[in-house]
Amino acid sequence: MDSIIFDLDGTLWDSRETVVLAWNKAIEQNDKIDHTLTKQHLKETMGLQMHEIMQKLFPHLNAEVHKELIQSCGEIEGDFLSERGGILYENLEEVLKALSEKYELYIVSNCQEGYIEAFYAYHGLDKYFRDFENPGRTGLSKGENIKLLMKRNGLEAPVYVGDTAGDQKAAEDAGIPFVYAKYGFGDVEKYDYAIERFDELLEIF
Repeated sequence: MDSIIFDLDGTLWDSRETVVLAWNKAIEQNDKIDHTLTKQHLKETMGLQMHEIMQKLFPHLNAEVHKELIQSCGEIEGDFLSERGGILYENLEEVLKALSEKYELYIVSNCQEGYIEAFYAYHGLDKYFRDFENPGRTGLSKGENIKLLMKRNGLEAPVYVGDTAGDQKAAEDAGIPFVYAKYGFGDVEKYDYAIERFDELLEIF
């Protein structure tokens, strides 16, 4: 193994408290929506790409309105996350520091452009990661983004750490082992390794 690629939501942090505030502010500005979102709504969409999230949360709206929402939610969310951050999982920075001394670390998340940058900006954790990728920048699936990042950085034997069935499928599509973060948001039946806490990565690797 030469590297570890991480999912973000449900794996490195829980940003729902901040994101739901941002999205509800965007919703208030849209006269086509008359309800608010909760953290549970967001949990049910974890691991999906933005267009899939819009279809799940707002199935009564058309693609044009979805596109408007993605834009407005992304802009407000980026500002909110840069100012407030999210909840990091226990011992996260200490574990990242220790792992980065042995392996190259990366992030591939199904987020919009600017989301990972906001995570870096508020929590100051970019120093531990070599590179990142997301569909907001490439338009690709998570599995394809993992392969893109692997090729770009010359990775030969990475593992992927995530918390949803979509993460497991992405790792499988990329042909690399999957570490299931059981403390996250999803239920996964097939995996190569599993952790109950983030710091258990130090026991595996």
